[in-house]
Amino acid sequence: MRNQLLTLVFLAAAAGAAPAMAQPAVPAPLRTFANNKEIMGLIEKAKAARKGDAPLVSEPIMSLAPYRAQLEYRPGTAPAAVHEKDAELMVVLQGAGNIVTGGKLVDEKRTNANNLSGSAITGGNSQAVVVGDMLIVPSNTPHQVIPTGGAPIVLMTLHVPHPLTTWPPPN
Repeated sequence: MRNQLLTLVFLAAAAGAAPAMAQPAVPAPLRTFANNKEIMGLIEKAKAARKGDAPLVSEPIMSLAPYRAQLEYRPGTAPAAVHEKDAELMVVLQGAGNIVTGGKLVDEKRTNANNLSGSAITGGNSQAVVVGDMLIVPSNTPHQVIPTGGAPIVLMTLHVPHPLTTWPPPN
């Protein structure tokens, strides 16, 4: 009886393990808090992860679907972008720079289903930013971050899905 029970347990474990091995990796757990020490560690991690003269290295900070906050370490001027379905909140954590919004992308290219990029922006408005400043870039708005002062600018960015078009929502 004991051997039969052990055999059944083994077979059940083996049957459960086979599909589990074929399944994709489990997504990272939701993360809704990060303290200053962790964020400073992410900045150091981004610095170390930079390859060559890459203008941007990002690290995840927090996540609560559909929201995802990330750290953006920007030692150089990265391409301009347009997010067609998301607004983007930016908070300056370190450094200084100019954030150009509006205008038109130069050399526009589609990067995925909801985003465009370009080498620069023409006709946009430049806003000087320093530590503690915040900016919201509406969806469908070209934007580009340009570090100034010879040091990287570090941002916390949060993509905000396009809001409901009617309020209150229907019952």
